[in-house]
Amino acid sequence: MPLTKQALQTKIHLIISVIIVIPISLVYGFNPASKFDIQLQTIDEHNFFKAIMGLYLGFAMLWILGIFKQHYFMIAVLTNMLFMLGLGVGRLLSISLDGTPTFGLLFGTFGELFLGCYGIWVLKIKNTNFAKK
Repeated sequence: MPLTKQALQTKIHLIISVIIVIPISLVYGFNPASKFDIQLQTIDEHNFFKAIMGLYLGFAMLWILGIFKQHYFMIAVLTNMLFMLGLGVGRLLSISLDGTPTFGLLFGTFGELFLGCYGIWVLKIKNTNFAKK
């Protein structure tokens, strides 16, 4: 099923999110020390990061459904927007309270805020188009 220009425009942030979130979730779940300055010491810490992995993978599955099934599109956009803005705002809070993280996390903050705002834009144009019908 080829994506039209309009469909790509309204789904690109979901596609980008899936491409980024799935690998990051696997890093969180199985080897966070490979990408972050984190040394998990206890079973509880490992459990926490695997739960984060599951949460990320669950959302990624919903976004994949939204990409391919119109019935799930609006909930995929809404959850993606909240997920990304929640992460971005949390990181901004950390930057202001804890200091500046590594470049990768700074870049991630920008990306999360951008994708979240893109979701707001998609919801706005979809609701405008819906109101015109």
